[in-house]
Amino acid sequence: MISTLHIKNIGIIDDLSIDLNNGFNVLTGETGAGKTLIIDSLSILAGGRFSKEMIRNGEKYSFVEMCIEQKNTQSEDNQIIISREINENGKNMCKINGRMVTVSELKEFMKNIIDIHGQHDNQSLLETNTHIKLLDKFAGEEIEKIKTIYIEKYKEYNNIKIELSKNYGDEKEKQRKLDLLRYQEKEIEEAKLKEGEEEELENTRKVMMNYEKIQENLNQADISISENSIDSINIAIKSLEKIENLNDKYKDIAENLKSMYYDLKEISIDISNLKEENNFDEDNRNEIENRLDLIYSLKRKYGNNISEILKYKESITKEIFEIENLEEYTNKLKNDLEKLKKEMFELSSQMHEIRIKIAEDLNKKINYELEDLEMKNAKFKVNINFNEQKDFNNNGLDEIEFLISTNIGEDYKELTKIASGGEMSRIMLAIKTVLANVDDVPVLVFDEIDTGISGIAANSVGNKMKSIAKNHQVICITHLATITAKGDYNYYISKQVVEGKTKTLVKQLNEEEVIKEIARISSGNITDISIKHAKELRNLGIDKK
Repeated sequence: MISTLHIKNIGIIDDLSIDLNNGFNVLTGETGAGKTLIIDSLSILAGGRFSKEMIRNGEKYSFVEMCIEQKNTQSEDNQIIISREINENGKNMCKINGRMVTVSELKEFMKNIIDIHGQHDNQSLLETNTHIKLLDKFAGEEIEKIKTIYIEKYKEYNNIKIELSKNYGDEKEKQRKLDLLRYQEKEIEEAKLKEGEEEELENTRKVMMNYEKIQENLNQADISISENSIDSINIAIKSLEKIENLNDKYKDIAENLKSMYYDLKEISIDISNLKEENNFDEDNRNEIENRLDLIYSLKRKYGNNISEILKYKESITKEIFEIENLEEYTNKLKNDLEKLKKEMFELSSQMHEIRIKIAEDLNKKINYELEDLEMKNAKFKVNINFNEQKDFNNNGLDEIEFLISTNIGEDYKELTKIASGGEMSRIMLAIKTVLANVDDVPVLVFDEIDTGISGIAANSVGNKMKSIAKNHQVICITHLATITAKGDYNYYISKQVVEGKTKTLVKQLNEEEVIKEIARISSGNITDISIKHAKELRNLGIDKK
């Protein structure tokens, strides 16, 4: 839901913040106070069109920002901040959580967040590709099981088509490709690469590069141990052996020295061996350098390390096999594809039958809602065309579109062809009422919903919006007391002149103020009689909560 809307420098709006709530939010107020500008601001944030004339007089830019709280969480990590700034020079800056996006990216993101009814912009129901999704959601488990199986086969179908689309050209091109792959395979094969080989060679090379330093220090260590330490300890042992019979302490020290003497002898042998191993010749050095050069060369061509090079070799071996056995391989793929087509056609037919049946139910329910909204001559229809001539897609072979006829004798037309904003809003309200539980768009905005209606129709409109607000956040601008009375949260929009400039103000009303506002709208004056009538409307409204 939208928790906060901030508007700056749009029309008569100077700097305005509105804290909105989940449920049915009703905006009323003076004519020309800026109610429609609030809806315009929401439309701008939804990626709608913006005119420079909307920038507040005397200002150089307009700015709109909203905070969206994701369902069932109050954590800041689950808040989304959307903003859009437009300058008088036409510069447009859109951001989602601080990241700059294009207007088209903003529009694509926001179409899953908000539907604005009363204008032909930002309504997901006007996009034909959403109609089949909504119908399938309305069908529920009955179609979901079949569709899950179908989608798995559709993925396999696409993978085979990709394989078949690999084109090696004519025979000469095919031979050139094979020659290249065989050369690469042979080059890697002849290198006889081993996992971990490069690291081992690098370590050996490092030792070779420091040959003189290593040899010098090994010599020094050898001299220190063999010519100094060992001889000194040997003399000490012989001296202690002469007196070890006089006291056990002398004997223990002599034994310890003997142990040290033998350990040093071992170490001396180890150092001598290391000195011999360190005796690299130039041929050895060249051999290692050449091997490393070969590995570096293969890495530049085939991968970042030996492991990647060996994997690449596996892939080209497989490709060589496929090209050499292309005809056999292609025939197998074609057979698999034909088998999948038959299976997918059968599943598509099953989904089509379910959609036909479900569409009849959806038609009845939406037409009932239209009649309840005093659109008795309007008829809604789900048009389903099973197109065997087109290729399969995620939904099978059905082409689905929601159509409407608003008057007796008129043909059914696309939803976008509805001219009246009030009619469009009521049609959308009827559809939304039936699809409320399966429609994922969380925020619904109604602007011209009460155009040309009153009495029974107005009451029905209010009840339906109240019902939808149980599953969605609904924001509605209205001039009717009947709808105002049903609000969960009511806001009063007014204007005042400050320092020679008009500015918009907004106030969330308490219960007493809501009653007075209903009275003002219903009779134009706040009197005892209008207050009594307002309380009756309010009681009826909140009973529908």
